[in-house]
Amino acid sequence: MKQSRRTVALSLALVGLVAAACGSSKAATAGGVTLTLVTHDSFSATDTVLAQFQQQTGIKLDVPKGTGDAGSVLAKAILAKGKPEGDVLWGVDNTLLSKAVDSGAFVAYRSPALPTLDAAATALVPGHQLTPVDKGDVCVNVDSAFYAGAKGPAPATLDDLIKPAHKDQLVVENPATSSPGLVFLLATVARYGETGWKDYWKALRANGVKVTDGWTEAYSTDFSGSAGKGPRPLVVSYASSPVAEVAFAPDPKPTTPPTASFTDGCFRQVEFAGILKGTKHEAEARQLIDFLASKAFQEDMPLNMFVSPVLTTATPPDVYTRFTAVPAKPLGLDPAVIAKNRDSWVEQWTTIVLR
Repeated sequence: MKQSRRTVALSLALVGLVAAACGSSKAATAGGVTLTLVTHDSFSATDTVLAQFQQQTGIKLDVPKGTGDAGSVLAKAILAKGKPEGDVLWGVDNTLLSKAVDSGAFVAYRSPALPTLDAAATALVPGHQLTPVDKGDVCVNVDSAFYAGAKGPAPATLDDLIKPAHKDQLVVENPATSSPGLVFLLATVARYGETGWKDYWKALRANGVKVTDGWTEAYSTDFSGSAGKGPRPLVVSYASSPVAEVAFAPDPKPTTPPTASFTDGCFRQVEFAGILKGTKHEAEARQLIDFLASKAFQEDMPLNMFVSPVLTTATPPDVYTRFTAVPAKPLGLDPAVIAKNRDSWVEQWTTIVLR
C-alpha cells in the first residue's frame, strides 16, 4: 500500500478520482460540520460508501481533487502545520512514515478500531499519530503469455532477473520520481543489504534493465502484458495489478488475468491516515478515522484503490482475493531506517544505474 500503500497507487486501476461526497467547504454548515479529507491523487472510493459517513454521523465530507502525490501532499501538510488546509490526511505510507510522525503535524488518536487492525501495521506507529488504513505489496509482474511458449520459464525470484535468459526484459521506475520505483529499491536493500544492493543493481543494469520516470509509462507503454503491448514482459508494479487487468477488461471478463506477480522480493506498503494538528473539528475528525477503518470502507477499497484491508474482519471481493498474490514473508525496513537513508540510497542508485 502506499506512486505512494500505496506513491501506493495504480493509474490503470484509478481512472478518475472520487467526487466530493457532499459539500465543498470545510466551514460549518447549517446541517453541522463539513470535514475536508486531504488525499493523494490515487485515492478513490464509491460515493455511496462515502455518503454512509454523513448518514451515520451527520457530518458532511469534502474530498478535494488534484492534490498531488503522497509525498507532495505530506510536504504541504507539514508546511501548514497548525493551520491545516483540511482535517484528516489520507495516504502517508511507510516510506514517509517517520517524516510524518516526527513533523508534529498530526494529533495522536487511539481509535477503538485498533485492536481489530493488522497488528504489524499498527505497531509501526506506537504513538498513534497515524492509523493504518490499507496495505499492499510492490512486486514484479509477469506477462504470462510471453513465457507460455519457448521463451519460458518465467522468472520467479529477484535473482532470476539478473540472469542472461532475462536480458532486456525488465522495466522499472525511477525511485527519485516514482513510489513503486522507490519501494523496489527498498526491496533490494532489504534483500541484499547495504552493500549487496549496489552490486545487484549493477547486475540489473548490465542485464539491460530499462528505467522510466513513472508507473504509467512503465506499465502501460513498455510492459507487454498490459493493453499497451510493449516489448518488455517484466515490470515493477503491484501484487494486485492482475486484478485490475480483470476488473477493467471489457465484457466478457477473462476467467484468469493475462499477468501474474511473483512473490519473491515483494515489499509491503502500508498507508496511514491521521488527524491534522490545528483542525477545528477534532472530535468529528476522530469519527472519520474510525469510519476509514470500518468494515464498510475497508471492503470498498480493494476494487477502487486495489489495496488490501487492514481490518482483519473485512472480506475483500472474491475476484480480488483470487488474483492478488500474497507473499508469505514480504520484505520490509524500519521506517526510521528508510527516513535516515532514503535520499542517500536514491543518489547512489542514480549514480549506479543512470550515469
